[in-house]
Amino acid sequence: MKKITKKTYLKWYEDMLFWRKFEDKLAQVYIQQKVRGFLHLYNGQEAILAGALHVMDLEKDKMITAYRNHVQPIGMGVDPKRVMAELYGKGTGTSQGLGGSMHIFSKEHGFYGGHGIVGGQIPLGAGIAFADKYFKTGGVTLCFLGDGAARQGSLHETFNMAMNWNLPVVFCVENNGYAMGTSVSRTANHDDIWKLGLGYEMPCGPVDAMKPEKVAEALDEAIDRARSGGGPTFLDLKTYRYRGHSMSDAQKYRTKEEVEEYQKIDPITQVKDLILEKKYATDDEVKSIDKRVKDKVKECEKFADESDFPDKSVMYDVVYEQDDYPFIPHKL
Repeated sequence: MKKITKKTYLKWYEDMLFWRKFEDKLAQVYIQQKVRGFLHLYNGQEAILAGALHVMDLEKDKMITAYRNHVQPIGMGVDPKRVMAELYGKGTGTSQGLGGSMHIFSKEHGFYGGHGIVGGQIPLGAGIAFADKYFKTGGVTLCFLGDGAARQGSLHETFNMAMNWNLPVVFCVENNGYAMGTSVSRTANHDDIWKLGLGYEMPCGPVDAMKPEKVAEALDEAIDRARSGGGPTFLDLKTYRYRGHSMSDAQKYRTKEEVEEYQKIDPITQVKDLILEKKYATDDEVKSIDKRVKDKVKECEKFADESDFPDKSVMYDVVYEQDDYPFIPHKL
């Protein structure tokens, strides 16, 4: 695994803080109705993305996930201003404002969404991995899903085929404990989602996903296995979200005290404390990072605010049309 150094921790801190503040800003503008529809925020789960990016090869590896998908493309290299503009529905967004919150996408940067159907991305992730194996690109696909999606039949169908075809894919459950609002313990007779891999003889196991180091270690091993022809891995990344499933979630299924307990092991705070303890940066240097992050979020908001909405004609430019389609009269 690529060594975890002072530079790594400083990057992790700045990246994770930016992702957190970016999402906080989205929550704020959602209340102002600048962002509409559903909004699913990543607060608390940042160590997963930080650890993953540390061990991925962004030249050829790919990522696909569900609808909690705003910060992953930013980590993969997409301009955060364009991500925020997409959430605003503006023409400067990643999909010209037509995708919105749940459908961020960038083929250029190897980020394949952003999928609103629960579990819909699981077979797609295996399909991307199949393409990499077929064309011998050497790439590995990281397919993220929530703990709720682990109960979908598509997961079992995909696991079976991924093992049968020995695909270069890593399936990662971002297990924040509650799916849309039902605890993991109420959806099965055990809490260990990773054990679903055992039935397919797929390498699997749990990971402390509140620490980017632990995520990096587990994913490094899984990616190496996939890249060397060893096939899929299934990881149960145990994390926690500090906000609700979406902005409309009243969170009546958990207590404030429980959230506060998890906030004591906030991944951003843990990394910041380590930086100060090991004297990787002074208090003033950390404050400088904080200011840089704050200014960057302001730039994103300004860009989204000042961008224009797409012309209505754009909607027709992305719809498939066949002039000679049989049985449908085009001239009435």
